[in-house]
Amino acid sequence: MRLRHKPNAIPEMEENEYVFFDGGRYKGKWQEVFGNNRPIELEIGAGRGDFICKKALANPATNFLALEMNTNAFVVASRKILDNKLTNVRGLIGKAEDLEDIFSNGDISKIYLNFSTPWPKKRHHKRRLSHKRFLDRYINIIKDQAILELKTDNEDFFDASIEYFEDFNMDILEIDRDLAYEKSISSEYEDKFRKRGMPIYYVRAKFNKGDVNEE
Repeated sequence: MRLRHKPNAIPEMEENEYVFFDGGRYKGKWQEVFGNNRPIELEIGAGRGDFICKKALANPATNFLALEMNTNAFVVASRKILDNKLTNVRGLIGKAEDLEDIFSNGDISKIYLNFSTPWPKKRHHKRRLSHKRFLDRYINIIKDQAILELKTDNEDFFDASIEYFEDFNMDILEIDRDLAYEKSISSEYEDKFRKRGMPIYYVRAKFNKGDVNEE
C-alpha cells in the first residue's frame, strides 16, 4: 500500500514526547524511559499502530516499543499513542538493522512481527525479518527464553519462517494456519486480509540464548 507523503509528519512527531528518533541514546536505559521495571515488548514494523495501541490498552502493566521506518505511516500511530494517553508505549523511528545500536542485551522480553514484507524472491530472502540474519540481531537484545510472535497472510513466508526458527534452535510453541479473529489483536492489514476471506497464519516461538546454532 503506497502512503501519501505527509510533509509535516517528522516535525509533528518531533513534538511528540512519546516518539524517539534517536533511540541509540537510550540503549540500556529503556526502563528509565518508561519509569518502571516492567517487561518491554517490541513490535518491529508497527505501521499505523493499530496492533501496538490495542495491545497496550489491553495490557497496562507491560511496556511496549513500536519500531517503524516509514514516517508517513507512523505519524498516524503517534497520534493514537498521544490521543489515548498510552504512557506504556513509545514509538521508535528506525530500522531493524539498527536494533543492536538501540538496545542492550536483555532489554526486550517479546518481539512481534505482524505482516512483515514477505520478500518472495529467493535473492531477497535475507531481508525477511524472520530470517537468521535478523534472528542473530534479536538474540543480542532479548532476555533468555523471550517469545517471538509472527502473523502473516503469506503461507510460503510463514513456512519458511518456521524453518528459520527451528534452524535457530527455537522452540515452536504454537502454530495456527487459520487464526480465529477472537484470538487475535488485529492491525489494519489483518482486518483487510480477513475481509478478503484470507487465512491468517500465526506462530509463537521461544528463543534459547544458550543453544543457538552458529552455522
